[in-house]
Amino acid sequence: MTAKLLVSNTSPLTTVQDLGRSGMLRHGISASGPMDSQAFAAAAAALGGAGPAGIEFTTSGLDIEVVAGGCRFALAGGQFTASLNDVAIAWPDVGDLQQGDRLHIGPGPVGNYGYLRFDKGIHLPLVMGSQATNLRAGIGGFAGRALAAGDILGLIEPEQLDPGQQAVAAASAGPIRVLWGLHADAFPPEVHSRFLQKEFVITSRMDRMGVRLDDPEGVFRASSGLSLVSDAVVAGDIQILGDGTPIVLMRDHQPTGGYPRIATVIGSDLDRLAQMRPGTHVRFESVSLVHAHRLSTLRSASR
Repeated sequence: MTAKLLVSNTSPLTTVQDLGRSGMLRHGISASGPMDSQAFAAAAAALGGAGPAGIEFTTSGLDIEVVAGGCRFALAGGQFTASLNDVAIAWPDVGDLQQGDRLHIGPGPVGNYGYLRFDKGIHLPLVMGSQATNLRAGIGGFAGRALAAGDILGLIEPEQLDPGQQAVAAASAGPIRVLWGLHADAFPPEVHSRFLQKEFVITSRMDRMGVRLDDPEGVFRASSGLSLVSDAVVAGDIQILGDGTPIVLMRDHQPTGGYPRIATVIGSDLDRLAQMRPGTHVRFESVSLVHAHRLSTLRSASR
């Protein structure tokens, strides 16, 4: 071990994440991975390369004590407050941790998810080729669960560093862009129009599995009761539940769903949606598959 870190305080849904276990949906396991993949990658880039896994924390923050050894660390994602040994540090930031140091991350004004990454690997087993925590399946990370006060994480020299990438300039405002979904034709044209014209509201019923939306304009009021034979779903799908509630599926989504999906948030905007706090008003904009691919290519080219 090159270092040991004690989790002395943590927020709900704080988990160990890496880039996720792609290709496992056929086995009923979603990819998981960071809710804000751009911020996760930016933390690695700030270090000049990071261990494959890092810690994803939520709005209440995180407290870490170094009980042995040392490492370099980087902070990114959202906008939180932070201090090292009770001295305020910047956000985002990069620094060094030595035995006895205390890193405190506190609530901030923007975002739901932040990231703490190290120039070392986290000493946890691979499950299906990944250390990503999937809370729904109870696998990966620290015994398949969220981190809790008293947990100790060991750091080791990684076999390979994740180079990450600098944050790509992305839309910070404006509509969330979507592709029409597999079941868009289950909804009449007037619902399509209203879906793009009206505002929805992010609710507090949000986690790594999905984000429920309030529909104050009643766009889907007449769409309640729609159900289908279950088939595969993907992160970003906007599913209309049996009572007409829209829910955007996120990184730990279920493998299949029996409710119609009117649209799918494009990958380039899913991180931004994940960082929207409850009470935020959101609109959707339809884009073409060609446009979505172009945005994805530009994002990949920056890696």
